[in-house]
Amino acid sequence: MIQAKGIHKQFGALHVLKGVDLDVAERELVFIIGPSGSGKSTMLRCLNRLEVPTAGSVVVDGIDLLDPRTDLNHARQRIGMVFQSFNLYPHMTALGNVTLALRKVAGKSRAEADEIGHAALARVGLAERADHRPGQLSGGQQQRVAIARAIALEPRVMLFDEPTSALDPELVGSVLGVMRSLRESGMTMVVVSHEMGFARAAADRVLFMDDGLIVEQGPPAQIFEAPVHARTRGFISQIQRH
Repeated sequence: MIQAKGIHKQFGALHVLKGVDLDVAERELVFIIGPSGSGKSTMLRCLNRLEVPTAGSVVVDGIDLLDPRTDLNHARQRIGMVFQSFNLYPHMTALGNVTLALRKVAGKSRAEADEIGHAALARVGLAERADHRPGQLSGGQQQRVAIARAIALEPRVMLFDEPTSALDPELVGSVLGVMRSLRESGMTMVVVSHEMGFARAAADRVLFMDDGLIVEQGPPAQIFEAPVHARTRGFISQIQRH
């Protein structure tokens, strides 16, 4: 579903990604962990071309994202992305936020967009909140609206960049619950997060990144309980102390 090869990313003199290869199979949930500044979020942003790699190739669901002829708007409909900040329009209702791209990008009529939008909000447990504006919702509810907005376009892949790090601890569970149900429905997912319990329980594969490279990868049990690389061991022991 995702084939990224030899991804380098430089910002001026700063070399953030140093030749990362990442293949993700259909229906796989891949979790990316690692210290701050290791390149995790930059890698995720390269997968939907929010960042353009300095070198390398990215193919998602058969679409070459770096080909200048690729229609990025069309391609991004297949690649849902959920950020740390919810990025909702404050003046629009939950339903309005979810249906905007359906109407503007996917060209749906208002009636069709509203029907899809209501179904997406129901999937994330917010059917009753369709007419609420973001300011009337908790952080966890706002993040679930952001997930509904992404899944309304029926993407083939979902990318999550620290989706729970801006939330109060008691609100995290509702967002992870939605992610778990997406996982069970067969969505292909790549998640950058510090939610190690979720990674251990739900991931097919965990990648440990450090200094712009994938240092180690494997099933959660291997990475969390028997990491091979000294840098992975150091990181895991540090997070387990907290």
